[in-house]
Amino acid sequence: MADFKTKLAAEAQSLDDIGAGIARCHGCGLWERATQAVGGEGGPKSRVIFVGEQPGDQEDLAGRPFVGPAGRVLDEALEKAGVDRRDVYVTNAVKHFSWEPRGKRRMHKTPAQQEIAACRDWLAAEIRLIAPDLIVALGATAVRALLGPNVRVLVNRGKFLPSDWGAKVLVTVHPSSILRVLPEDREQAFDAFVRDLTRIRQMTK
Repeated sequence: MADFKTKLAAEAQSLDDIGAGIARCHGCGLWERATQAVGGEGGPKSRVIFVGEQPGDQEDLAGRPFVGPAGRVLDEALEKAGVDRRDVYVTNAVKHFSWEPRGKRRMHKTPAQQEIAACRDWLAAEIRLIAPDLIVALGATAVRALLGPNVRVLVNRGKFLPSDWGAKVLVTVHPSSILRVLPEDREQAFDAFVRDLTRIRQMTK
């Protein structure tokens, strides 16, 4: 499967090709429990790619990235930062929902390194085809997938880092982290996230 996946991703000529390949991918065990694979969404000429962690529960059911609570935070932050979501491409480092049961709920489980590695070919294909000016890494899993295990989010937050992907990487938090802070701290956390996203315009003028 690994050789098949690598070849398919390397030979993909369109985002539709990548989406079809992701839908068939059994490169790790996550596909067995997920409803479906969730590829990226956005235009093939987007100048900015946002990379998150993985689909959540609502994304897994809908088959689209960033449509749940974290997606709504991202949409609001983009609007306040003056960035039109229709002009960017959003995807995840891992394409299947990693979860564990808690009662009747499916609770998010951080993807393992081998699961991140299994999806790397698809992420590389998305970046290759779009050739963005900037990649925005949303949270630790995205940073690890894009920049390696030694880059820390909080140390590098708001910075443009060089990468091997042909574009600089802007490091910031995942929007879901804002939903996890105490209610009285949420506005401050959101404003900080907006400030990070405002920096996108420096690279896309």
